[in-house]
Amino acid sequence: MSSLDLPRPAVVRERVQESPSIVTLRCELEDADADAPFVFQPGQFNMVYLYGAGEVPLSIVSDPLDTHFFDHTVRALGRTTDGLSRLGPGDRIGIRGPFGRGWPVAGAQGRDVLVVSGGLGCAPVSSVIRYVLRRRERYGRLFILQGVRHVEDLIWRAQYEDWAVEPDTTVLLAADVPTTGWAGAQGPVVDLLSRLDFDPRRTVAMLCGPELMVVAAIADLRGRDVHDRAIWLSLERNMHCGVGLCGHCQIGPKFVCTDGPVFSYAEIADQLGLRGF
Repeated sequence: MSSLDLPRPAVVRERVQESPSIVTLRCELEDADADAPFVFQPGQFNMVYLYGAGEVPLSIVSDPLDTHFFDHTVRALGRTTDGLSRLGPGDRIGIRGPFGRGWPVAGAQGRDVLVVSGGLGCAPVSSVIRYVLRRRERYGRLFILQGVRHVEDLIWRAQYEDWAVEPDTTVLLAADVPTTGWAGAQGPVVDLLSRLDFDPRRTVAMLCGPELMVVAAIADLRGRDVHDRAIWLSLERNMHCGVGLCGHCQIGPKFVCTDGPVFSYAEIADQLGLRGF
């Protein structure tokens, strides 16, 4: 059987506590070698298996150049994710994947890239941000907008500071509920779009986060004449198998695990935001 059928054993090499409930695990396949590196595209995900607990889909947040390891960021929300969030170096997990279609990094070459994310929606887009920055000469300007409800929900603060000083890169942060000393904006992340001056004809937008936020961002971008096929979003659904068999992640005629999780707005417009999908 392939790695899509059965979990491959992997080992946690590093652990970073991002917030009280969020941790990033750097992992390595036990059977990895130079002839069989772990190959993935930004925006893809793994099914991560915690022995004795269960399996959950997690975005790969590292860059594909780092073939000897891959990173997953986990929020403790249930039995399996709570267990994963407690792991440390030397602990073992199972990996199936990578699965799904990722971000259109090839089609975005030569164009400006606008990334808008909310909450832990930054996880599915973090790999594409790292991808663009490590191949900077292939892309135009990079705009990174990230919003959170509470300031303490913002992870990767140091990373955002590092990204902000990169050439032709703009980073704007927002919090619905700011605290003393907060240097970012107050309010929804979508409001930050009004601060940007970009050419809609050469811009590719990549969105991830709560669906209401994504719908609002799409409306704003379309109002600025960004083409529907230049607006991309990563959807979250209850994925159980990763290979389009269980049907839990079906949205209309499509399966998020195999047809996505990244879709162009043109592909998914009829289902996005509708109750029941």
